[in-house]
Amino acid sequence: MESQASLSETLRRLDVLIDEHGLRRSDVLDPKQLAVQTAQPETVVAHLLNGGAPPVDTVSERASARIKTLSNDYLARTGKRMSDLAAEVSLRSGVSEVWARQVCDGKKTPNIELLHHLVGFFGVDGGESFFTASADEALNRVLLSVLAKLDNPGTDPVGALLDRYGVKAADLRQHGSMTRQQLERVLEGVLRSVVPEEGEPK
Repeated sequence: MESQASLSETLRRLDVLIDEHGLRRSDVLDPKQLAVQTAQPETVVAHLLNGGAPPVDTVSERASARIKTLSNDYLARTGKRMSDLAAEVSLRSGVSEVWARQVCDGKKTPNIELLHHLVGFFGVDGGESFFTASADEALNRVLLSVLAKLDNPGTDPVGALLDRYGVKAADLRQHGSMTRQQLERVLEGVLRSVVPEEGEPK
């Protein structure tokens, strides 16, 4: 229940910031993208974003499922075969190729040492907990980074400049998505208001 409360609080704070910035919730909280970032089914992520309860599973089940998801994504991205992936994991971790293949295929649960190697191999954030955290905890971890970016717009100099001079995201979408030329004109107007043109007194 504690992790659910954490996710609920994060979503509440995100909704407040999304409203303040004039953004669309679907643009900030995209189930498909969040599913990729957490190696979870998109349906599960969408359910959690709508306030649903996390699925009932074991640590072993979720770890195996996420490893299989990452493995399939890796194969699709690189064009390699499962045997190639198993050989690479075997070389990195020291386990046999047979065992590595079974783990990557989601059929076996890795021990903590192999799990540690998989964290580095797949380059995931959060360490071993990326694989072992419950669905809501995994989603909450990613959403906290989204929250931090929205809560500190100064990290985006262009966004901060637009906000400072009253150009909100809602304004940019008032008549639909802006073209590149339209956005350039908006930025040009903002910059002209703060940077004097040549020959003007500074």
